[in-house]
Amino acid sequence: MEPENNKPLISVTNEKEQEAVAEAVLFTMGKSVEVGQLAAAMGTDVPTARSAILRLQARYNRKGKGVGLQIIELDNAFQMCTRPDYYENLIQVAAAPKRQVLTEVMLETLSIIAYRQPVTKLEIEKIRGVKSDHAVNKLIEYNLVYEVGRLDAPGRPALFATTEEFLRRFGIGSTVDLPGLNPELEEEIKTEVEKELQMKMEEEERENEADCEIL
Repeated sequence: MEPENNKPLISVTNEKEQEAVAEAVLFTMGKSVEVGQLAAAMGTDVPTARSAILRLQARYNRKGKGVGLQIIELDNAFQMCTRPDYYENLIQVAAAPKRQVLTEVMLETLSIIAYRQPVTKLEIEKIRGVKSDHAVNKLIEYNLVYEVGRLDAPGRPALFATTEEFLRRFGIGSTVDLPGLNPELEEEIKTEVEKELQMKMEEEERENEADCEIL
């Protein structure tokens, strides 16, 4: 974004003013803002901007229930949002839909995606032992999961991963903050999925051979 009238942006060196700039940008944007963008708004480097945001975040946290807003960190970005304590108060006056309810099946599916991402439906279903189309589709609808690409395997199955909304919803700064998964269970899952993919490849090869014989 170019400064008004193309005037060069003067670096903000006063700590209180840096916090004020961060507060103004986060409030105005209404979504997560990368630290680099906040640094550009202050005319400072990234470490200086991060320090300012963390001071501002600490100031909001110290106020506790005395303020209705908070600042959260999401994968090297920050966002100003409402404290969850006041959600019920907000829906009394806002025309907002009811908070989506995650069923046990959806939570189970979401957990698998969070730990194994990027992951295919085949892998999810192998772990759960049942079809997961409905659960995955609902998670996509709730903006907790999205299609991140395609696996280089027969059929080019879609790969799914968690979204930034997932981090916000569960109060996680990054997926690296998720509790560790049992290594033995992780290896078992990996082995089973690799076997399943190999079987599909062999089946496809047999079908191709049969087609060639017919021709």
